[in-house]
Amino acid sequence: MLAVPIVASNAHKPAGTPVDPKAAKDIKLFQPFTQKSITMHNHIGVPPMCMYAAEDGHFNDFHVMHYGSLAIKGPGLIIIEASGVVPEGRITPQCAGLWKDSQIEGLKRVVDAIKSQGTVPGIQIGHAGRKASMSPPFKGDYIEEESNNGWPENVVGPSDIPFAEHYPQPNVMTKDDIKRAVQAFADAAVRADKAGVEVLEIHGAHGYLISTFLSSSSNNRTDEYGGSFENRSRFALEVVAAVRAVWPQSKPFWVRLSCTEYSNPDLMGENANGWDIYQTIRLAKELKKLGVDAIDCSSGGIIQGVQYPKGIPMYQVQFADAIKKEAEIATAAVGLINEGEDAESILQDGKADFVLVGREFLRDSAFVLVAAQSLNLEINWPQQYSWAVKKARRQNTSKTSTENKTNSEPMATLP
Repeated sequence: MLAVPIVASNAHKPAGTPVDPKAAKDIKLFQPFTQKSITMHNHIGVPPMCMYAAEDGHFNDFHVMHYGSLAIKGPGLIIIEASGVVPEGRITPQCAGLWKDSQIEGLKRVVDAIKSQGTVPGIQIGHAGRKASMSPPFKGDYIEEESNNGWPENVVGPSDIPFAEHYPQPNVMTKDDIKRAVQAFADAAVRADKAGVEVLEIHGAHGYLISTFLSSSSNNRTDEYGGSFENRSRFALEVVAAVRAVWPQSKPFWVRLSCTEYSNPDLMGENANGWDIYQTIRLAKELKKLGVDAIDCSSGGIIQGVQYPKGIPMYQVQFADAIKKEAEIATAAVGLINEGEDAESILQDGKADFVLVGREFLRDSAFVLVAAQSLNLEINWPQQYSWAVKKARRQNTSKTSTENKTNSEPMATLP
């Protein structure tokens, strides 16, 4: 059963689509974007952002409300928040999960709500690795102990190197642990498909499990999962291959990567002892061979004590540009994209294929509608809101007409 009844659906004419498609022929942001059998009605997406509102990993009414409020405003894609593939793979005890079948129903309600507004539903699946069992950021930055439903003694990673002094000491994963984690990703992908998800993204960024295997800053193993680039990439490639085997070929398959860890102040510089854009490009080429359709290009989160660019809008776009050109794979640009004109320029300049706008959607869920106004494009609004828009237009037209009439009348002659 749909979370939203047909009478309340906007799927037939989604918000965020041009009223006149011909008017958008030169505006890439509001043209459809198709991958495999899935078409997003514009090039604007909401990236995964944790809400820390799940119980035992289950989605609930809050998530239906939250994602529905975003979908009704017209993004072409919403990637639902990072969902743990195992319970100990959550960032916090309040994070969502897909490690058991009972979690499918709640996710399906969220997916159906998103679809009802004409937006494509995606989801990110991941494992927090050594950054697990922590508090939600709005509560602080501390370990959640077992008394608060945490699992600090069961946190794992490629090595026993903690992210920071106030984070759990990770247990070194055995080869059997690695095999179980790979299978858990595949099992979660199957559940996502059953829930009706149409775009799947694997979280390989921000210092969570996959990205800690990738970087020698967090991986000092001496077996086939550590040392050389090939060995450090092995776990990521095994996860992707296992998921690719079960995720429908007709549906898009994305991977999010941290393109640098910032230990080198030069964003596009090399880092032989960590992780950098050149290794990311190399990995992206391998992911493409395995059937990945797009790289979601983020950065950082792998190590502490580094300097991030401050006050520089769109500083991560250069990563998407480099990967798109060098690995010849579709990319999504992210990071401080707050204006419609900026999002459009990324696409017009060919630096990425898709734009993901995160925190700005939390600040203003009407980002799509505001972006269209900034580009002088008239787009459809949700039918339930459209009467208010039409009324405002009539008032503006009437006001303009009155002003024009007044201005056209001869001024009275002063005595």
